[in-house]
Amino acid sequence: MKCSIATIVSILGLVSASPSSLDKRAKPQGLDVSGWQGNVNWAQVKANGASFAIVKATEGTSYTSPYFTQQYDGSYKQGLIRGAYHFAHPSAKNGAAQADYFIAHGGGWSADGKTLPGMIDLEPNGGSECWGITPSQMVTFIHDFGNRYHSKTGRYPMIYCTTSWWNTCTGHNTGFGANYPLVLARWASSPGAMPAGWSYESFWQFADSGKFPGDQDQWNGDEASLKRMALGH
Repeated sequence: MKCSIATIVSILGLVSASPSSLDKRAKPQGLDVSGWQGNVNWAQVKANGASFAIVKATEGTSYTSPYFTQQYDGSYKQGLIRGAYHFAHPSAKNGAAQADYFIAHGGGWSADGKTLPGMIDLEPNGGSECWGITPSQMVTFIHDFGNRYHSKTGRYPMIYCTTSWWNTCTGHNTGFGANYPLVLARWASSPGAMPAGWSYESFWQFADSGKFPGDQDQWNGDEASLKRMALGH
């Protein structure tokens, strides 16, 4: 993700590398975008082989991306499965309020087969890796966000993070893997070790640039299973 409005954050622990092209061709490819990408040419993205897109909607409880509608609706109109994401501000300790704001500004879910559950983007805030809160407080924040999202949409949100961030900032918490799909960030040739609580990733963000605008993503399955994920099956 292209991080907060205040600063462009370099995700800790990521390294640039060329992923295995042979493995990538076997699985649906997609992208995640935010205001940094501006208006996206979705017809070209579709022509280049994208199957899905994850679009930044909100941040904290006061920011909405000015490009959200163009990106979210534009990807849908080209036949991509799309989802929205929320850049979390855990230091505010108001997970439920942030989930409410996210849902109210495009982050909901519908069982149309074209919409992924929303995603909470968890990463450092500049030099403050864990937003100045304890692992226990971080776990509470994520639970509050996820439970509110689930109560309003019927789905648990996806969680975006690196393995190192999760293990450091939640204290290796293992209580989320059963219900929260993992969007693993690791710009490398393989996903590597999973965060505590997960045995596999649902999506893998494997590069910060490539044939699509924004970050480059891969679904850990085939097209049929991606559609089932969107439907909630």
